[in-house]
Amino acid sequence: MRGVKELKRWFTGEAERKSVSLNDPDAYGIFGVTPTISGPSINASTALRVPAVFSAIALCTGAIGSLPAKVFLSSPDGGKRAAKDHSAYRLVHDEANEWTSAGELRGQLTADALLHGSGYAFANRVNGRVIEFIRLDPRSITVKIDEASGEPAYVHRVDTRERTYSFRDILHIAAPLGVSPISAGKEAIGLASVLERHAAHLFGSGARPSAILSKEGRAGTGSDGGASVITNIKKAWRNWQANGNADPLFLDDGWTYSPATMTSTDAQFLENRRFQIEEIARLFRVPPPMLFDLERATWSNSEEMAQQFLTLTLRPWLDAWEWAYARVLLSAEERAEGFYVEFVLDDLLSANAATRATTYAQYRAMGAMTANEVRSGLNLPAMTGADTLDNPNITPGAPAGENDNTTPGKDAA
Repeated sequence: MRGVKELKRWFTGEAERKSVSLNDPDAYGIFGVTPTISGPSINASTALRVPAVFSAIALCTGAIGSLPAKVFLSSPDGGKRAAKDHSAYRLVHDEANEWTSAGELRGQLTADALLHGSGYAFANRVNGRVIEFIRLDPRSITVKIDEASGEPAYVHRVDTRERTYSFRDILHIAAPLGVSPISAGKEAIGLASVLERHAAHLFGSGARPSAILSKEGRAGTGSDGGASVITNIKKAWRNWQANGNADPLFLDDGWTYSPATMTSTDAQFLENRRFQIEEIARLFRVPPPMLFDLERATWSNSEEMAQQFLTLTLRPWLDAWEWAYARVLLSAEERAEGFYVEFVLDDLLSANAATRATTYAQYRAMGAMTANEVRSGLNLPAMTGADTLDNPNITPGAPAGENDNTTPGKDAA
């Protein structure tokens, strides 16, 4: 689709006219392909055929799409409550439109950003309020920046029709630095694709023979003696394999059999395939064990790995989503009043529940947090009378021994 549109722009004069050879690298963009040094052309479609790329994108989009987002209203005392009566709550928590859930839209736009650099959705307004989000093909959007103010405008092109939208009417999610990992890592993905295809040939079409049959000197006599001998040996070889290798194999006339073994080059090939998984994991900023590269994964570090995935991989995307929602759904006045959008991370942090509980208990005991502040961190509503910093483990007026787990009479003796 993109290649067709580019061709139309070139041949209708809408693009800048210049002479470009089809051998020129600039011409590849017309046809929507990105060649690599290793050979294959990498784009959004071909990159998904690499298992590590597919797994990384499915992991990120699945996690972002499954995490619930809510509109909250903060209170002056530091607490917060879910603003279910706000019109934006349904769009971020329940459904983006009648046929797309809120989580599904987040997954779609995140995938667009990972594959194309940006994801876009049109905010359809009625009487000033957004009633639905409609996903737009990222390849049909052009972003224009006002040179004086720096304000972006979004031009949506369908065939020959164009429509310009304000930044307040487009839900825009961009990849880090505005460049998709597919474009930034095309050489790494291309190399992984080459290794994948070589492995398929190796085990499928016989890139390596199953054995080597050799003979010193000439094979047979006469003009076709060698060919007939080789044909007979191949027939005997296939019959031997068809019998399940149960019968002994006899080679006469001085022929010898040597099994094909794995060389150091083959071992290096396997190591290269494993390294490309790490390279793609680095490209998407995903812990390698989450792409099922379990060489260094252990039960003891799985909890830390989940925390790294949240902090290093998902957190930048979640921050971008929270601000994109707020920019389109909340006015400046509402944001000033304390309305904001936030993801509920309890599902991701559940693996670290013991550590969280210990941390909150220590902060609560030292008087650094109130019970309501702890409840706010757990996305629970505030309770009446739970805004004091008193240590809950100390009973007012009780002897010291009852508050430090000692027995006064026994310990005093």
